Amino acid sequence: MKITLISIPVRDQQKALEFYTEKLGFIVKKDAPLEGGNRWLTLVSKEAQDGPELLLEPAPNHFEPSKVYQDALMEAGIPWTQFDVENVDAEYERLLKLSVEFSVKPTQMGTVKFAVFNDTCGNNIQIVEML
Repeated sequence: MKITLISIPVRDQQKALEFYTEKLGFIVKKDAPLEGGNRWLTLVSKEAQDGPELLLEPAPNHFEPSKVYQDALMEAGIPWTQFDVENVDAEYERLLKLSVEFSVKPTQMGTVKFAVFNDTCGNNIQIVEML
């Protein structure tokens, strides 16, 4: 058994696509039209193009419990997911220059350093560096 796909809820797939590709640097793996103007839209890391895919899932637009959960996590400041990076400080500075808004600046806790940003699509995302 292996992980091949994870999803992140987004309220606007096109806006999410632009943020995740233009600012975070992911690349499109699959983009197929679905009913109701939705898309099967997955992204992968440039460094792991055959690795797990990130599905930009429009569930909050069609399934109220998904929207409620997403809103609750955002309000509490809890990240939906995390992405590993080589250097949190460098990534923080790079993303700041791209106008990404952080709720938590780079912070060290034990053997990790992390920061949390808003993906503009309803989610807090944490970046993590293992020290």
